[in-house]
Amino acid sequence: MSNTTPDEPDPDVVDLATMIFDLARTGATDSLADYLAAGVPANLTNDSGDSLVMLAAYHGHAQTVERLAAHGADVNRLNDRGQSPLAGAVFKGEDAVVRTLVAHGADPAAGRPSALDAARMFEKEQYLRLFTQV
Repeated sequence: MSNTTPDEPDPDVVDLATMIFDLARTGATDSLADYLAAGVPANLTNDSGDSLVMLAAYHGHAQTVERLAAHGADVNRLNDRGQSPLAGAVFKGEDAVVRTLVAHGADPAAGRPSALDAARMFEKEQYLRLFTQV
């Protein structure tokens, strides 16, 4: 039996969620896929609204983003600051992640600033060309 009140999260659940977010952040694709197969929601978000896709994208893990998208993760899900995974990948210059997100339907105009805004701001012409091809 848990020692938490109804308003407090179960510490074991918090620990598990933290570990799952770390798997996305570090690109531990196979381990994360095992949790997804066991029922962890592909659109799980942390207390900042960062999704598993956002964490994997921002940290440059294209294979993890691919696997999450294959499990139904929303590649356009914005965090609490209105940022998209695609904009984060553009900001970080993660070419493989940008291509993966676009291949899975990421919207370059989503969020503030959007991926389009970031590509223009940082003069990343390769991304602007990619975005006009979709």
